Amino acid sequence: MQYRSKRIAEFNDAFRKTFEGGQVLITRGVESSGYLQEIMEAVKGYELFSPENDPWGEHDFGAIELHGVKYLWKIDYYDKSLQFHSPNETDPSATTRVLTITRADEY
Repeated sequence: MQYRSKRIAEFNDAFRKTFEGGQVLITRGVESSGYLQEIMEAVKGYELFSPENDPWGEHDFGAIELHGVKYLWKIDYYDKSLQFHSPNETDPSATTRVLTITRADEY
């Protein structure tokens, strides 16, 4: 189990830090914030993982605050058709990662 979580975290970190190898979705609140580039860079640079906010060690969720507004990001795992959950999150050939960034008040 620990090895699986570590592999998932490695794939998630690589995707989150580059936004390559998956899809990034942003909500209207993020898009209209006036700080889109700053938010994207904060997500890419996020490293505040702890047992409290990352209990499975997969690096699939985070929260940031910029200019007094809280933003959340989450990585989900889909099959290649983006219709169903991935059959194996540790297999890039079977998984499309989707990172969603939202304002906390839109959640």
